[in-house]
Amino acid sequence: MKITVELEEKDIDDICRWTGEKKKGTAIRKLLVSELMMRRRREIADKFVSGEWGVELAGYEAATGKDQADDQTLHSKWRD
Repeated sequence: MKITVELEEKDIDDICRWTGEKKKGTAIRKLLVSELMMRRRREIADKFVSGEWGVELAGYEAATGKDQADDQTLHSKWRD
């Protein structure tokens, strides 16, 4: 889909500089796609932070405890 937008030349120059593109249309598209991706990620992250979504990590606590115990063992051996 094509649309027409009015932007100041200074803004277009910034967009081209930030995206590394020389063509205005390509630069605007690249910036827009990047911003959309960031907003989608933010929505997903907000769902996890709010508790709306969650993940069950079976065995995570046990593995973390074992890693910490192993670290302590290696640390004490190194100090001896």
